[in-house]
Amino acid sequence: MRLKRTHKCGELNIQNVDETVILNGWVERIRDLGGIKFGLLRDRYGKIQFVIDPENKDIYDIAKNIGNEYVIAIKGIIRKRPEDAINKNMKTGEIEILVEDLEILAESETPPIYVNKDEEISENLRLKYRYLDLRKEKMQKNLLLRHKALQITRQYFSENDFMEIETPYLTKSTPEGARDFLVPSRLKPGSFYALPQSPQLFKQLLMVSGFDRYFQIARCFRDEDFRADRQPEFSQIDFELSFVDMDDILTLTEGLLKKLFKELIDYDLKLPLRRFTYDEAMNKYGSDKPDTRYGLEIQDFTEIFENTGAAFIKKAIENGQKVKGIVLEGKATKFSRKRIDEYTEFAKSVGAGGLIWVKNENNNIKSSIKKIAEPELNKLIENEIIKNNNIAFILVGDNNEINKILGHIRVKLIKEEMEKKDGFDVLWIVDFPMFTWDEEENRLVAEHHPFTMPKLDEFEKFADSEPLKIRAQCYDLVINGYEMASGSIRIHRKDLQNKIFELIGLNEKEINEKFGFLIEAFKYGPPPHGGAAIGFDRLIAVMAGEESIKEVIAFPKTASGSDPMTEAPSSVSEKQLKELKIKLNL
Repeated sequence: MRLKRTHKCGELNIQNVDETVILNGWVERIRDLGGIKFGLLRDRYGKIQFVIDPENKDIYDIAKNIGNEYVIAIKGIIRKRPEDAINKNMKTGEIEILVEDLEILAESETPPIYVNKDEEISENLRLKYRYLDLRKEKMQKNLLLRHKALQITRQYFSENDFMEIETPYLTKSTPEGARDFLVPSRLKPGSFYALPQSPQLFKQLLMVSGFDRYFQIARCFRDEDFRADRQPEFSQIDFELSFVDMDDILTLTEGLLKKLFKELIDYDLKLPLRRFTYDEAMNKYGSDKPDTRYGLEIQDFTEIFENTGAAFIKKAIENGQKVKGIVLEGKATKFSRKRIDEYTEFAKSVGAGGLIWVKNENNNIKSSIKKIAEPELNKLIENEIIKNNNIAFILVGDNNEINKILGHIRVKLIKEEMEKKDGFDVLWIVDFPMFTWDEEENRLVAEHHPFTMPKLDEFEKFADSEPLKIRAQCYDLVINGYEMASGSIRIHRKDLQNKIFELIGLNEKEINEKFGFLIEAFKYGPPPHGGAAIGFDRLIAVMAGEESIKEVIAFPKTASGSDPMTEAPSSVSEKQLKELKIKLNL
């Protein structure tokens, strides 16, 4: 390589006029205008226009063979562009480089996808040629945002006396939740490692070890079905502290978020963040990860229907059930009978037996229950609960069940009927249930994970009689309707941890097999501790304005968990399987 770069394409400006520089990069485009060749040279720092005069015959002849995405080195003089040729949309738009020497460093075939513009192409094609897709300005900008966020995070935790400590990738399988990715051991045939779903147990052991403030940017692995915001391998900002309570952890997390939002996208996050209890969030929004920017709060109509002539509603209320709904403003005329039927079918698909609808069109009531509950419908109009041109969707049933169904309807209405809101809706959800009931397995399961500290007064009162009434000392961070972080105060008492394991159906043998090393460690002075993990990929996606975390990950997988570029997962040779003492049963 003769021409080693002296400058980067994006760092030059009007102050560099008359300087001789050497640049290396990719040819974004090259064209002939009146015999003179104009091109754009690109590196990850920016772009600059280059000019090749036909009077420089040797260089001009070389340039005739250059195509898009060739890698070249150019040497030349920086000069000011004519006033009518200034590009105000480009950082280097006031200048260009007149090429005096040129070297082709690598040729390129015509790329199978565009690099210099966005286009509607299949995800498979983008990921098959990801190394080309990553040349796009948007992708480079997203990965630079990710890089800066990592540096800010490390600086923030270091300034707060945290130590960055790496935990193992090859560990023990403890399947409580998502499926583990298993790794067979060659040296111990029939035995398997698991890739960590999180560093949870190791970070608790670090607290026992006396490292009272730990963090890492952890790689985690879950063998689960994929969605736009899920990947089989992902990154999280993981941290744990000793001798703290929930408020300490929430305050620390808020400090990191404020710093990231300000330094990365110049957004002032107002602290302290709002806090909703789990029950408040479910009763208001039907979700434990609500986007509150859109309103559409769930309303309780039970009192209005207490003396209704609609027998099925009256009976439900007498049995302690609720009448609740969502009112969509100004959209009644958009909901034809066909569209209402679509929403009814949707409600049924998420667990409803049916869906009551009420429309107010010019103070004229239309409803699926008008014949049997007209007085109550009139009250809804008279009390201005359902104003002119509003439509309401109403459910009758168990409070918790209809909250969840109305939450699904709310999300659908926001997506289909409301303009997308700008800004960031950032809040905490606290006081989650400690347990939920798994109908499939017919047992209690931990709402978060079994290492979460319960509210001790409730645990002592309800553990042996009504464990579903116990709340946990845990918390979720929600941004724009996405769960962004989750954490808790942890159990540090051996007796309490054993009791929790027993409540979720583990016998003594299973406890020892899966978590014996943790229980053993708790014999030797474990400090009170707690922590959290922030979904790093999702956080960067939200800050970058992307819908999918694939847009902020260098080499993501498809929805089926495959990599079209490397063709992973792939078969392995019989020799490899034999070494591992594995036979395939396909």
